Amino acid sequence: MEKITCRYCKSENTVKRGLSQTQNRGKQQRHLCKDCKKTFILDNGFWKKKNSEAKITATIDLYFSNLSSRKVRNHFRRHWEHNASHVTVLNWCREYTLKVSKFIDTLKPQLSGQLYADETEIPRGCNTKRKGGDKFWCAVDWGTRYINATLYSPNPQNMEDAVSFMAKIKQSNDKPKYIQTDALTFYPRAFTKVFYNNIRKKDERVKHLVNNVSKTGKHNVRIETVFSKIKDRVDDFRGIKALWSAPILMQGIILQHNYIEAHTTTGKIPAELAGIKLDVEKNRWLGLILLSQSAQLP
Repeated sequence: MEKITCRYCKSENTVKRGLSQTQNRGKQQRHLCKDCKKTFILDNGFWKKKNSEAKITATIDLYFSNLSSRKVRNHFRRHWEHNASHVTVLNWCREYTLKVSKFIDTLKPQLSGQLYADETEIPRGCNTKRKGGDKFWCAVDWGTRYINATLYSPNPQNMEDAVSFMAKIKQSNDKPKYIQTDALTFYPRAFTKVFYNNIRKKDERVKHLVNNVSKTGKHNVRIETVFSKIKDRVDDFRGIKALWSAPILMQGIILQHNYIEAHTTTGKIPAELAGIKLDVEKNRWLGLILLSQSAQLP
C-alpha cells in the first residue's frame, strides 16, 4: 500500500479522513496527519486547480498540436463550462511543460547515434516573417526520431552557442556514431572542441559529416522535416511573444514530439522507439504530469 506523506510535517502517520467536494474536479480524498493533526488533500499535480485534469491536459495537447491559445479558448467556449482565458491556456502550458521537463531530464533514451543537427530562425514578438528571428538549434536521432538536444538563443549564429549546442548533444549521447550538419563555419570548430578534446586515438572519435548544399545540391532533409513541423506550430501561434516564455513553449513542442504524438513514418512515439516505456495510458499528458509529481514526492 502506498504511504501518504503529510504535506506539512512530512510524517507518514496518516489516515483517510473523508472526501472534499470541488466545483469542477469532483470529490477529492482528504487525509489526516496523526502527528500534526492537520488535514490535507494529496497533490497529484493539479492541487487547487479550478478546472479538471481532463480539461487542463486537453488544453495543453491542443495548444502544442497546432491551435493558438485563443483558438483553444474558443473551442472550450463551445464545448465546456467554466472556461479559461487564452492567458490561462498559456499559463497551463508553461507550468506543466516545466514540471514534466524536470522528470523527463532524469530519463535515459537509448538512441541509434545517427544524429542530424541544424539551426533555424524562430519569429518572436512582432517579427513573424522569419527574418532576423531568434535561433533554435536542434538535433534529432534518426533511428528513433527522438529530439535529443536543443538550444534556444536570441543571438545571431555564433561560436559560443554552437559549442553549447554540441555540449548538449554530447550530454544526451556521449558517443554517437556520427553527427551531420550543414556547412556553417561554426560547426567544425565547435564539434572539435566538444568531441575531440583529449581524445588521441582516431578510431575513438565521433564522425562529423558536413553536407554542403552548394556542392551536393542536397539539403539536410532529415532535420528539415523536424523544423518544418516546429515552424508550422510557431506560425499558428502567430509568433512567440516574450523571450522568457519562448524557450519554455519550444520545449513543450519538443515534449509533444517525443512523448505524445506517434511519428507519421514509424507509426510509433519516438520515446518508445528510444526504449522509454512509461505507464501513461491514453491521456499521455496526464500520465506524464502524474509521473512527474510522483517523482517529486519524498
